[in-house]
Amino acid sequence: MQWDESSSDSDGAEVAFQLNPCKILNQLRQSGQLTDALIKVENQSFPIHRAIMSACSPYFRALFTNELFHTDRREVVIPGVSADIMKMIIDYAYTLKIKVRPDNVEALLPAADQFNVMGVVKACCDFLTSELTPENCIGIYKFAKAYFCHNLERNSFRVLMQDFITVAKDSSEFLQLTANELCDILSHDELNVRNEELVFDAVLRWIDWEPERRKSSIPKLMRSIRLGLLTTQYFVEKVKTHPYVKESDECKPIIIETLKFLYDLDMEEDKAVDLTSPLARPRVPHELLFVVGGWSGGSPTNIVETYDTRADKWVVSDAMDTGPRAYHGTACIGHMIYIIGGFDGMEYFNSVRCFDAINKTWSEVSPMNAKRCYVSVTLLDGLIYALGGYDGHTRQSSAERYFPRKNQWSLIQPMNHQRSDASAACHDNRIYICGGFNGAECLSHAECYDPRANQWTMLTPMRNRRSGVGVIAYRDHIYALGGFNGISRMNSGERLNPVTNTWTPVADMYSPRSNFALEVLDDMIFVIGGFNGMTTIFNVECYDGCTDEWYDASDMNIYRSALSACVVTGLPNILDYISTDRETERGRKSRLHTAKLNE
Repeated sequence: MQWDESSSDSDGAEVAFQLNPCKILNQLRQSGQLTDALIKVENQSFPIHRAIMSACSPYFRALFTNELFHTDRREVVIPGVSADIMKMIIDYAYTLKIKVRPDNVEALLPAADQFNVMGVVKACCDFLTSELTPENCIGIYKFAKAYFCHNLERNSFRVLMQDFITVAKDSSEFLQLTANELCDILSHDELNVRNEELVFDAVLRWIDWEPERRKSSIPKLMRSIRLGLLTTQYFVEKVKTHPYVKESDECKPIIIETLKFLYDLDMEEDKAVDLTSPLARPRVPHELLFVVGGWSGGSPTNIVETYDTRADKWVVSDAMDTGPRAYHGTACIGHMIYIIGGFDGMEYFNSVRCFDAINKTWSEVSPMNAKRCYVSVTLLDGLIYALGGYDGHTRQSSAERYFPRKNQWSLIQPMNHQRSDASAACHDNRIYICGGFNGAECLSHAECYDPRANQWTMLTPMRNRRSGVGVIAYRDHIYALGGFNGISRMNSGERLNPVTNTWTPVADMYSPRSNFALEVLDDMIFVIGGFNGMTTIFNVECYDGCTDEWYDASDMNIYRSALSACVVTGLPNILDYISTDRETERGRKSRLHTAKLNE
């Protein structure tokens, strides 16, 4: 028998012994004592206490309290469930413990749903949520929908939308969808696709699985693709001429409508797309680029802009902080954006501001140990690192990191060199910092920090001196772009192979620039704003590592340099930050951008 012991005073004079009722009742059940009913499943009988089962399950409560159920009746036959699953349900009623496994969840969830044992239903849903992958999300989504498991349904649908490209390429469940189910998926604004060409490819893979039976569905599926967002070249060469499309009479009106839409757009280069047409409504992005602060119009600014990759549009947000700052750093943890250090034209900051992107509120968190303007900021293992910078008197070699849970900054090993106006990035559990200014000259040297050893190691110097440089990790390399070499602003770039410790050049940017922001978005490097040697700019361009080429993207709304940027993923209120009418100036410039991506 189980006893729990507790003492009510310090000298042990009074000791109370308390029974653990659940354990005792379970022991009584297992020994067959004081039970008042038998549940029969298949060829097995389970003695139970009606009160315990009624407390756990509304199904059994209704059964045992029904007037037609005689109190002297002991045996209850339960059809449609296995003995093993019934035993798990009964064990849970007495212990409130359940072990969900891959080999029992498909039988356990329907049984828990049948008996309305919500604790087991939740345990099954939590387990399935933890097991979600692009390969199984469609099956789990259908399973959740069938049993009205709304949270699991939402979670599995989110994976389906977020990882649709992987689902379409690798999931066997994708090939088992009906035409109506596939149309429903493709019609969603939340479908996460870089371009509509990928949606067309997914349709072809689905039809190719059973072409004779499925190719008749091509007109219905074509209506689910945002054909107006394709380039004219791709549509004419890949879509219009495809045998599935060409052989379908029902596709002819769709072809004519789309060609007219694309032709009108090509004839007027600056014409905005009519997004009331289902042909051209942009998808909702799953990642959002935030740009905060900077130097604009001769003074620092507090303006926040967001970039919608799907509409290729910048939107000025109303979520501005009370004070401006420039030459600062930015890091994002979850949906929290941290603004670190910087300068407001008069004061050098060690302060750190935090923006909650869901609640749209600003707050102050613990300040750094040192004032840091021209600071290099990066994020590693959930910790924010602030490196070097200028405090108004001295260029710093010191570095520190922030623990969000503790709201505390701690100094780490100083760098080997003083540097401000450098830039840093993380790769393979190490921090890389490159370039900058030491008060006398622009720097070409780079170094690497290992947090496990708390040690900095010098690397091979860059091929160019770069202050106001942009550094980012991309495709297993460290890219150093633009900057000031002491004479002029540069548009050149180079990348470090961390394995061989060697630098190689990359394609030049269109615009020379220093003190710009950069981030990776849609598997491309975006460089944003900056100073070109004569004026502050608002131009944005992006780099595709597959082609080693740069492409124009839409300009920001304001000119700014000394700004900072970060990417926020999975915002539940993302519609608050993108254009509500989804209008876009998707003229020839952005259409050529897309065309180059698909060459």
